[in-house]
Amino acid sequence: MAGYQLSVCAEMVFLDLPFVERVKRIHKLGFGVEIWSWENKDIEALAVTGARFTSMTGYLTGNLTDDEEIQQLLQSAEASLAVAEHLNCPVLNLHGTGLNDKGLPVKPVERVTGAMWLRAADTLRSVAQLGERAGRVFTLENLNLPVDHPGTPFALAADTLALVETVNSPALKMNLDLYHAQIGEGNLIELIRRCGSAIGEIQVADVPGRQQPGTGEINYPAIARALHDMQYQGTVAMEGWASGDSTAALQQFREQFTV
Repeated sequence: MAGYQLSVCAEMVFLDLPFVERVKRIHKLGFGVEIWSWENKDIEALAVTGARFTSMTGYLTGNLTDDEEIQQLLQSAEASLAVAEHLNCPVLNLHGTGLNDKGLPVKPVERVTGAMWLRAADTLRSVAQLGERAGRVFTLENLNLPVDHPGTPFALAADTLALVETVNSPALKMNLDLYHAQIGEGNLIELIRRCGSAIGEIQVADVPGRQQPGTGEINYPAIARALHDMQYQGTVAMEGWASGDSTAALQQFREQFTV
């Protein structure tokens, strides 16, 4: 049996149900649950669902490189840690910059300078210190530029890996999103092996369409075997849309990752 655990993003499935009911349905089907921003959620109602929350967005505003924005990110990361404690959620997710409700960067960047790299690393060290004190892990997610997130700095998995390895803290890991990586970089199994112990979580959806594994071009059973062989013990989370019925989509996801 595989050592990893399967989870599902409640933002993208069972869309006909109220959010708390989506969480209950995912939990009832035997999966962990992921959420995005907690700002518009009924945290008390979520906390009593019995669901095992595996990841949530770890900030509300801000970015990694601009003075005022850095302070916003750190303050909202602290607030997010309090919510994560209430939900008993171990992982809080970050991006290379703040994103709007369409997934586009609030402040698009054409060219990432060396000074921006250094500033981002310093900011992430501060974030990691917050995580260390709280006993929780922040993850930095790779994103794709061509399709979903143009203008996002530090978007490639190679970028997030470089920053995570530079900070070198157990409280900062990669959220290796294989949907984004397939579009942006490819060579997924070798990428997983290269990232190795820097991975804090893996997110999955198929290409094209960002639907459940098994609907597109990515050979997810081969990826599942690779994760099994490297004894990956973390979470594999479906962050994708259901191609049809959500229950059937989650079953297909489970089948693709059953080793």
